[in-house]
Amino acid sequence: MLFDMDGTLVDSEKLWGSALEDLAVHAGSRLSTEARLAMVGTSMPVSMAIFREDIGQPGRPSAPDVAWLTERVAELFADGLVWRPGAQELLLAVREAGLPTALVTSTERRLAEVALKTLGAENFDVLVCGDEVARPKPDPEPYLTAARLLGVPIGECVAIEDSPSGVASAVAAGARVLAVPAEVELPSHDGILVRSSLAGIDPAFLATLR
Repeated sequence: MLFDMDGTLVDSEKLWGSALEDLAVHAGSRLSTEARLAMVGTSMPVSMAIFREDIGQPGRPSAPDVAWLTERVAELFADGLVWRPGAQELLLAVREAGLPTALVTSTERRLAEVALKTLGAENFDVLVCGDEVARPKPDPEPYLTAARLLGVPIGECVAIEDSPSGVASAVAAGARVLAVPAEVELPSHDGILVRSSLAGIDPAFLATLR
């Protein structure tokens, strides 16, 4: 099992949105809704490029903004994260079934480890973070890396995602994909099952995905 984190297991995309809006104010500007939605599921470099263009400061240094944003998100994560509907129940059922499980996130490890205080580090055999791969989502590398570390052929893995970038990554890797949109709509197409939530999903259901 390959789980995305933000927007899939926990309702953290809203926290990212709040932190990005705060960063825009810090930069003397405002962040548009369109730009925020375009960032969902993307890596930090891509998000920051979108951010700079949107606030009209394309030459703005990235490193100070990344540091500021990371600190702000860490504060928000530390206050506790809210599970997405059905996510906690599914994760626990997957672990009880003894399935190898990975967390595959575009978020950097420092923040992912804060989130694990809610998710439970013991619920994952492998953690693949956005700052630990050369080519983050939508490239297939994160999911291919997770499957390799788990020792499971990617074609036998189910990836659960909420964003276009994450779905593209999982599909390109060759995983079976269950999409559960959070902030951005995801149309159904071949090879992807779209559900409104993870409520009622269990390992037996996931085994039927092709």
